Amino acid sequence: QVQLVESGGGLVQPGGSLRLSCVVSGSRFRFDHMGWYRQAPGKERELIATVTALGSTNYDNSVKGRFTISRDNAKNTVSLQMNSLKPEDTAVYYCNLVDRDNKWAWGQGTQVTVSS
Repeated sequence: QVQLVESGGGLVQPGGSLRLSCVVSGSRFRFDHMGWYRQAPGKERELIATVTALGSTNYDNSVKGRFTISRDNAKNTVSLQMNSLKPEDTAVYYCNLVDRDNKWAWGQGTQVTVSS
């Protein structure tokens, strides 16, 4: 059974930084495509960053230049470094996995709040 466990959320002031991590178990991680989504109150869940099994990355325009997604296949971990945070980045952040059979899995989510 695939499990994704996120950590690293919290409260930060505008302009600050946070680093989210997602540890994956039960999957052949190095073959999986990974992504981070977020969902703000009253809004739909949106895709903000992806990293493929080969390490190619892509970002939504709203986070490009501020957020960096990375993966460590030795530790079955995908991370999201978030810099220059804004109040509009406040959301629950979810780790996502898509395996080679196109099966999806989600983490439980971690709250990020950007406020002074």
